Amino acid sequence: MKHYPKIKDSKHCPMEKGIAFEKYDGTNFHWDWDAELGWYAFGTRSDSFTLNPAGIAEFEKAHPKLKGVADLFDRTLSGPMSAMARSLESCVLFTEYFGPNSFAGRHKKVDEKRLVVIDIRLGKEIIGPYEFIEITNNFKEYVARIVFQGKITGKFLDDVRQGKYKVNEGVVCKGGKTGSVWMAKVKTYAYMKRLKEAFAADWERYWEN
Repeated sequence: MKHYPKIKDSKHCPMEKGIAFEKYDGTNFHWDWDAELGWYAFGTRSDSFTLNPAGIAEFEKAHPKLKGVADLFDRTLSGPMSAMARSLESCVLFTEYFGPNSFAGRHKKVDEKRLVVIDIRLGKEIIGPYEFIEITNNFKEYVARIVFQGKITGKFLDDVRQGKYKVNEGVVCKGGKTGSVWMAKVKTYAYMKRLKEAFAADWERYWEN
C-alpha cells in the first residue's frame, strides 16, 4: 500500500490557479492521528508501524538509516500538531524528513534533521491546498514554505527551473479541492546537474518521473 500518492511530473501541471510549495529533498513519512488514541502509527510511503517502543524498534530494524525519526517527531511536531489534529478527530499527517545535506533521498548521519508538514489526509482524500493553508495557519513554522500563489503558467514553471525562486530541489504545484486535488512537481536545472554528476546514466530515476 502506498500511503502517499505519486506526484505527476511538470508535463501534467494544469495551467490554472494553484499554490506552489517548496519541494524538500528527503524521505516521505506518514503520522496517523485518532482523537482517542493520539498519534498511533507511522511509516514511510510503503509501510506502517505502531507508534510505540516496540513499533519504533521494528521500524528502526527495517530502516536503520532512518533511526531517530520517531524521536524527532515526538520532540518537534507531536505537540503542536496534536493541537491542530484535535479539531479533525482523525487524520494522517504527511511530512518530509531531511537534513542540510540530504540528496536524492539519502541522508548524512551526522546532520541535524527536520520534519516539515507537506499534506494532510482526511479519510481517503488529501485535503485541498487552500484548506491545508487554512488548517495549518497557526502552525506555519512547521509546514512547507509557500513559494508562489496564483495562476500557474509556463513562465512560472520555467522560472522555477532556472532557479529564480531560490529552492534547493524545486516545487510541488497543487490545486483543486478536497476530493479533486491535483499535484505536479517541477525541479530546477541546478538539481538536474547534481543528479547527472551523482548518478550518470541513471539520473532520470531521480528526476520528475
